[in-house]
Amino acid sequence: MASSTPGRGQRDRVPTNVCGERVRMALMGARPAGLTTRQLVAATALSPYQVRRGILWIKEVAAREHLTPLVYTAKGGYRFPADSADWVAYEKSQFAASLTRISRLLDGTITPHAMKYPDDKWARFVLAQATSLQSTLDMLANGSAPVGG
Repeated sequence: MASSTPGRGQRDRVPTNVCGERVRMALMGARPAGLTTRQLVAATALSPYQVRRGILWIKEVAAREHLTPLVYTAKGGYRFPADSADWVAYEKSQFAASLTRISRLLDGTITPHAMKYPDDKWARFVLAQATSLQSTLDMLANGSAPVGG
């Protein structure tokens, strides 16, 4: 006898854009506050996996279409803030995280490679490019880049 409740495979067949719109509408309804993943699951009747797919869809498609930048904080969850200062703070935190990753890659892999094989064209090229990227990310993360419009 077949169950009347949908199985996992049937629940996960919700199209990504539908998951994204449900998540977006829940976040718009909570505005200016945010919602955690758990709260989004409850508000949308989607699975945690579907909520994550919806968040990615918002980041990749809907934020640009609706001009509503999505931000995340551990304390407030996901939200669409109205104040551009919140956007800038989030952007700086994302650049800081990227800076940390690039700095670790430089310190732990690229620089030792370039020092061990100073004639390696690849190592010199990667070192130059990654160092430039590190400098740019540092300016963006620490506010030495121009702000405002």
